[in-house]
Amino acid sequence: MPAYIILNVEVTDPERYGEYAKTGAPTVAQYGGRYLARGGRAEKLEGGLEPKRVVVIEFDTADRARAWWSSSEYAGPKAIRQSAALTDTILVEGV
Repeated sequence: MPAYIILNVEVTDPERYGEYAKTGAPTVAQYGGRYLARGGRAEKLEGGLEPKRVVVIEFDTADRARAWWSSSEYAGPKAIRQSAALTDTILVEGV
């Protein structure tokens, strides 16, 4: 069953975030993930969530998504992102 990591990112340091984008993307591919949305125009239709830079990444399974999230390959890029942005992140299984 596919799984999706969904990030709502408020970039606070654009230069540093650019470094994250360059170093994080290869790790997604390394774990079989693919970007479905990556910073395109986002619009709130209902509720309290204020979309910023929305990123949706698809993985074959939730286990594979978790493996990427906690991997040593992603640890460095993740630290860069955490220093350059405020991020809400969820993992959701598909159908």
